[in-house]
This record gives sequence, structure tokens and C-alpha cells, in this order.
Amino acid sequence: MSFINSFNISASALTAQRFRMDVISSNIANAETTRAQVRNGEAVPYRRKVVVMEPVKNSFEQVLQSQMDGGNRLGQGVKVGSIREDQSPLKPVYNPSHPDANAEGYVMMPNVDITKEMVDLISASRSYEANVTALNASKAMVAKALEIGR
Repeated sequence: MSFINSFNISASALTAQRFRMDVISSNIANAETTRAQVRNGEAVPYRRKVVVMEPVKNSFEQVLQSQMDGGNRLGQGVKVGSIREDQSPLKPVYNPSHPDANAEGYVMMPNVDITKEMVDLISASRSYEANVTALNASKAMVAKALEIGR
């Protein structure tokens, strides 16, 4: 694996984890939003968003060129494949004075669990830190290799 390839892999992971942290932050910010959008003339609560990551796929040309160069490119990094709404049920909360309460006095609240979001945020943050460490290790190896050439 070339040094540039290792930099690209770390950079793609840093970008994906930063995006994941942004989505988690949005979930936390909307944990109490009962009117996220309007469907069929009715206000719908916010639904938790989940980031789905997938490996970066090479084009046929890139794979062919890699094989012709004698390289064995195992990894190319990660990218955000999609953002999906969590389809778990919304939480009914009894609050008859709320403007969005139904006839029985229940308000449908978002399916965001702050504890789960914080755990996901810590996980994304640690993944980000690990990729920064890998990037710094690659930089140090390049610097040492350049010192040898002096």
C-alpha cells in the first residue's frame, strides 16, 4: 500500500466520521421536535437519522490499472452510503396541555434516545481520533523515509 493510499483511506474515514457526528448532533438537537415536517396536512415528529457507511468501490479501470501495476490494493476507504430514518416507533407522552396533543392527551415524541445518541457520538469521536492517529503515523513514516535519503 502506498503512502498516498494510506492518506486517502484515513481522509475518507475522517470525512465519514465527521459527517456521522453532524447527523448525531442533529438527532440530539431535534430530540423534542414534534413538528419536523408536514405529511398529508398533518405535522409529523422528527425521526432519528442513522448514517450508513460503505466501502469505496473502485471502477473497473482503477482495479485493472492496479493489477497491471502489480499492486494489491486491499482498501480504498469508506464513504457515506446513505442516511436512513430509524423506523422504530415514536414515543407517546401524556401531556394534554401540549399544542400537538391528540384527543386522549398524548403527544407523539421523536424516537431519539439521548443516551443512545451520546454512545454513538463517543464511538464516532473515538473512530475519528483513531484515524487521526493513523494519519499522523503515516506522516511520521514518510518523514523518516525522507530522512534516510539524506
